[in-house]
Amino acid sequence: MLEWFWVFISYLIGSVPFGLVIARIFCRVDPQKAGSGNIGATNVTRLCGLPAGIATLLFDAGKGAAAVFLGTHLTLDPAAPTDSHALFVTLFALAALLGHMHSIFLKFKGGKAVATTLGIFLYLAPLQTLLAAVLCLLVIAWKKYVSLGSLVLVVSLPLILLACGRMELLPLASVNAVLVINAHRANIGRLLRGEEKTWMRSKKSSGRPEQN
Repeated sequence: MLEWFWVFISYLIGSVPFGLVIARIFCRVDPQKAGSGNIGATNVTRLCGLPAGIATLLFDAGKGAAAVFLGTHLTLDPAAPTDSHALFVTLFALAALLGHMHSIFLKFKGGKAVATTLGIFLYLAPLQTLLAAVLCLLVIAWKKYVSLGSLVLVVSLPLILLACGRMELLPLASVNAVLVINAHRANIGRLLRGEEKTWMRSKKSSGRPEQN
């Protein structure tokens, strides 16, 4: 029962809207009502500057890692069967992701969970996650779209895990990719239409900023 209780705790941890808290502290802005309307690091950076964006990224990543780390060490028996261990690790991670996307503190609205994805997988598979993150950054540097880089991150991660033989993490990475891709469906539409805004969008440009 303790493991199932921690699934709920993981959801609560993931639900903490750090982007909202940080934006209000740094620049007294509600990111849900400004910019792209998203509580993620990209929108907070545009609204409040790079330090606020980095803080949001770190806290959103940290809550994902914390949910899985604490759940693993506080509830799981090291002597338990491997399949049971992998199941609950997956459930802890998914609960944190869903908490960020559908926060109980924001009337079940939230962000797109890219930073939370990073935190979870940096704890579970650091080398593979760093490789996926490098691909993400290269795409952002090349195409200038944060949303496209985020999609490359979540799509490449299960492929990299598969290539490295980390089969126990493949179900989690696959479901995570589906969740994050679904959260980016509006971005995908804009990318296909050539309407997506780049992260280098100038202050003089018009229209809504890229929603990531």
